Amino acid sequence: MTSPKKPATPPEESGTIRHRIRALLLEGPCTSLEISSAIRRPEKEVAGHLEHLRKSLHAEGRRLVQLPAECRGCGFVFRKRERLTAPGRCPVCKGESISEPSFLVTGGPGPVGNPSQRDRGRAGTGGGEDCTT
Repeated sequence: MTSPKKPATPPEESGTIRHRIRALLLEGPCTSLEISSAIRRPEKEVAGHLEHLRKSLHAEGRRLVQLPAECRGCGFVFRKRERLTAPGRCPVCKGESISEPSFLVTGGPGPVGNPSQRDRGRAGTGGGEDCTT
């Protein structure tokens, strides 16, 4: 009896997980959920990969930019948050309806440039509309 063969890896899934995340974020801003569905990995794994990718990009002269989460209830923007996961509760209104932060790779060679200081802290500039999944 022969063991069942594993199906061939589709071409869009070639490369490491972090290479696939990097390519996705070079195209435009994406949330952790969008990244998770695009690479077919659990959302809980994405934050760890993003943290490692942040360090790798820094060595290349690029940056992983986090477009901040925003409370849907009162509009509070989580500008100072360093963690790559979405906050659980708003410190102002205590609401739990919070938009996820989006991520984007900037800097270095290529068409992607550094966003202006004005755009870095603006919530809603990367709600995933540019993310191709």
